Amino acid sequence: MPLVVSNLQEKLPVDEDLIGLLTRVVEAALADTVEYHDAEVGLVFTDNEYIADLNRQYRNVDGPTDVLSFSMLEGEPVQDGSDSIMLGDIVISLEKALQQAKRFGHGLTREIAYLTVHGVLHLLGYNHETDAEKKVMREKEEQILSRVLLPEG
Repeated sequence: MPLVVSNLQEKLPVDEDLIGLLTRVVEAALADTVEYHDAEVGLVFTDNEYIADLNRQYRNVDGPTDVLSFSMLEGEPVQDGSDSIMLGDIVISLEKALQQAKRFGHGLTREIAYLTVHGVLHLLGYNHETDAEKKVMREKEEQILSRVLLPEG
């Protein structure tokens, strides 16, 4: 199983259909990588308060954000006795995702899928610090989402 989901919030429902879709999103994001196509990703759903605490603690930024990625590939590799690679954890505020879905005029499911693929790409080393990096990352995000039948918008 490429995706391990933890739901640490109670404000918005998380159902099996959403988890199935996000599993396909993660599989599609990892499919093009040789070394990580079988990797495992942790996905944690939170509320704004929880992610704001993480944002403050790890990025020294006050306030909630939509998604944070925590790579397990930095530093010394951890051996757990299995052959699988734990790529890292993605933390998504479902509250923030709902706010953004409304602002961008698309559904909550698409926003959560977008934030998931965005987080996976960060775990794989993609970034959006420069305009060129941002363009590459956005194109990759939309390619992956279209593979799982989520059109732009």
